[in-house]
Amino acid sequence: MTANMCNASAASQDLDLESVRGDFPALDQQVHGHPLIYLDNAATSQKPRAVLEAMQRYYERDNSNVHRGIHELSNRATTGYEGARERAARFINAGRAEDIVFTRGTTEGINLAAQAWGRRRLGAGDVILLTEMEHHSNLVPWQLVARQTGARLEFVPVTGDEGLLDLDRLDACLSSRVRLFAFTHVSNTLGTVNPAAELCREARRRGIPTLVDAAQSAGHMPVDVQSLGCDFLAFSGHKICGPTGIGVLFGRPERWAEMDPYQGGGEMILSVGYEASTWKEPPHMFEAGTPNIAGAIGLHAAMDYLDRLGRGRIFEHDQALGEYARERLSTLPGIRILGPPRGRAGLVSFHLRDVHAHDVVTMADHYGLALRGGHHCNQPLMRKLGLDSTVRASFYFYNRLSEVDRLVEVLGIIQQYFNRGAA
Repeated sequence: MTANMCNASAASQDLDLESVRGDFPALDQQVHGHPLIYLDNAATSQKPRAVLEAMQRYYERDNSNVHRGIHELSNRATTGYEGARERAARFINAGRAEDIVFTRGTTEGINLAAQAWGRRRLGAGDVILLTEMEHHSNLVPWQLVARQTGARLEFVPVTGDEGLLDLDRLDACLSSRVRLFAFTHVSNTLGTVNPAAELCREARRRGIPTLVDAAQSAGHMPVDVQSLGCDFLAFSGHKICGPTGIGVLFGRPERWAEMDPYQGGGEMILSVGYEASTWKEPPHMFEAGTPNIAGAIGLHAAMDYLDRLGRGRIFEHDQALGEYARERLSTLPGIRILGPPRGRAGLVSFHLRDVHAHDVVTMADHYGLALRGGHHCNQPLMRKLGLDSTVRASFYFYNRLSEVDRLVEVLGIIQQYFNRGAA
């Protein structure tokens, strides 16, 4: 047994995997006559009963709008919604609940920061610094703002297939023209865990605000915005065992003070006249209209669930599984694996020679494996690496070591099929 196998086995036992898996109804099913092996967690995670039941209780007993009513159901809904905000602040160790704005997810959170902060604060000749590994959600919003303001984008390079940031170039990249540094905490394609605290510290020394895309990290490891020292941080509920359509944008008080409303309407106003209106203070300034109340309540339950398990233990499990998967996959002929060999997150992206990623994913589905194939919203990175797509297997705390072994077995079957076709 290899060291990585031992580490993964120990991590699985520490989490009591079989008991945990029993909390997830979706995992107990067959697909095309095979037990489901769900390895698409970087796209969205499965939901435990605790989350499903919390949302059902809200709809069955407390369904009402928040803030506006004074009857009992509205009071309960408001308590649940604002309680979720307080829970989100604790989840990432924000100083105040008021520093948490609920969004539809990471994408909307970054768009909110880009439009409400960036559009007001950036101008012609200013630089928005990103990295070459950014998800489209942390690239396209800044492209739009650059077009609107005359700012331009620059990028910290990625060092080839090993997928690390070229930190030797960081000092030069953080030039005097940089007005914001936005970067991903964990790459959704490479599995790279970026040194977020170090990156924020170097930017802060130069007076440069930072935004951290925590979509792939918030549910997989402890995330502490005070230790990171970031100005903004965004994550999605559906990737951390919560529902879709809910997310969090954290911002420092001094950043909220520099921002205008992102959207207008009900809920975010103090007073409205025919010609002009005044706004509430953040966070309510940025939550126009009826919010996703059930989503916030489900998110609260998901955060409780993850912290009962312990995100430190989850990270150890995911990381061990990711390294084990990389080691096992490397035994296949004609495979190209992206990302660092050590210290990676719980996902592996790879390309099989002469087999398109979509063919791999389609055939794997017939064996019960749920994988992801495509560019993973990383088209510029793919082009840099000379690829149009990869297959991605992404793990979470409910995945077993045996599921990695089955993945490798099925990939071997797929390679044999295509090799026969080529012959």
